[in-house]
Amino acid sequence: MAQQEDVFKKIVAHAKEYGFVFQSSEIYDGLSAVYDYGQNGVELKNNIKRYWWEAMTLLHENIVGIDSAIFMHPTIWKASGHVDAFNDPLIDNRDSKKRYRADVLIEDHLAKFDEKINKEVEKAAKRFGESFDREMFCSTNARVADLVSRRDAVHDRFAKAMNDNDLNELRQIIIDEEIVDPISGTKNWTDVRQFNLMFRTEMGSTADGAMNVYLRPETAQGIFVNYLNVQKTGRMRIPFGIAQIGKAFRNEIVARQFIFRMREFEQMEMQFFVRPGEEMKWFAYWKEWRMRWHKALGLGDEKYRYHDHDKLAHYANAATDIEFLMPFGFKEVEGIHSRTDFDLSQHEKYSGKKIQYFDPELNANYTPYVIETSIGVDRMFLSVFASSYEEQKLEGGDSRVVLHLPAALAPVKCAVMPLVKKDGLPELARDIVNDLKFDFATRYDEKDSIGKRYRRQDAIGTPFCITVDHQSLEDGTVTLRHRDSMEQERVKIADLHTIIHGQVSLNALLRKLN
Repeated sequence: MAQQEDVFKKIVAHAKEYGFVFQSSEIYDGLSAVYDYGQNGVELKNNIKRYWWEAMTLLHENIVGIDSAIFMHPTIWKASGHVDAFNDPLIDNRDSKKRYRADVLIEDHLAKFDEKINKEVEKAAKRFGESFDREMFCSTNARVADLVSRRDAVHDRFAKAMNDNDLNELRQIIIDEEIVDPISGTKNWTDVRQFNLMFRTEMGSTADGAMNVYLRPETAQGIFVNYLNVQKTGRMRIPFGIAQIGKAFRNEIVARQFIFRMREFEQMEMQFFVRPGEEMKWFAYWKEWRMRWHKALGLGDEKYRYHDHDKLAHYANAATDIEFLMPFGFKEVEGIHSRTDFDLSQHEKYSGKKIQYFDPELNANYTPYVIETSIGVDRMFLSVFASSYEEQKLEGGDSRVVLHLPAALAPVKCAVMPLVKKDGLPELARDIVNDLKFDFATRYDEKDSIGKRYRRQDAIGTPFCITVDHQSLEDGTVTLRHRDSMEQERVKIADLHTIIHGQVSLNALLRKLN
């Protein structure tokens, strides 16, 4: 665990040093759990958003996009349940004076059981080799069976407490399991209390005439209240989806782990409207399709898993998370939810407006059911960035830090470097930049030795380096260096566009999904 924390610290430091992520308001000592994206970070972030947007809107002819406002009528949040039910169960340690989410403390405790079980299984697998039967071992080994039994007992209590919203039972689990504060090491806990996560502000010119409004805690409601506008103006027929990328705000008390949990963040959400009774079919479809979208990036299939929810939200009849192996364990990056007809029915009730769909095939009106896919841009950024980071030992005792970013997402696609700053090499290099820049994010770099320049580009994840030398003036060829393998090949300047496009195009990534 300590080693993983060290790696994570290096990743956070690398993100700052190379212009990916900065602490917000840093010159004023920062603002907790708020971050700014630097010159390379904003490009990576935009590429992630473009990959999602085009996968949704280009590959599905029945999905369109909108961009709704952050400020919305306050009754919307009453209708959606956020005013009454958007809470976290929080607990304080009296000695450290730190506040924690009670559910996260218990989930981390359950994860420790899983780690112990996996260690025992891995040791046995090494001992028995190919003949190892994991299921048989887990049921017959006394130590593992005991760990599984204890874990399941805690898990069952936890799931019931969450579903019953039983705050006393959550605290009792923490006490019974002797969960200690990670800072003070003590078990001196307060009661568990609910805390609403919405930011509230006032809209209006005078104090007397001001209306209390909220910064939206999710982007989904902007889609639901525009459902009828989009359906009618787009002449959409069910099933169809509405996609949106936008900022959301949550007053997270336990904001932590860099950009994983922030107070201001960005979501990519798609709400897919279906006939009642067909929701589970579409839930299964989107669950599989969204996993394919993630795995197409090539970060490693073993780093993903599904996690079905123990506690369903008040609006859902099915929910699962796609979790990714972060440096601090498997964590949620995307949620797929079957939201039933809750949202549209609630908005119909609170607004007094009819929000139904006339199905010409059934010759009937009904309130559509909804399947939601919701992914955090910042969490997606962190998963891509962290899993791409590598410290490599090279032959001859040399080393490098490289970001193996998926080429289509890399902030810079190629860097063009004259070997020396004379003899017409900079001029030819500039000509190459001016040709490539219309299709690819291209950098010109002439400072320092060629080796240092390669290392600089490796550190920001640039897939290709193009070196212009004296031979280039004679025969129109350059050295093309590949980031991951560090292999170099001699190619014609005229072929650069085709070669680079074949590797960095978003088109090639999207075709994997079709």
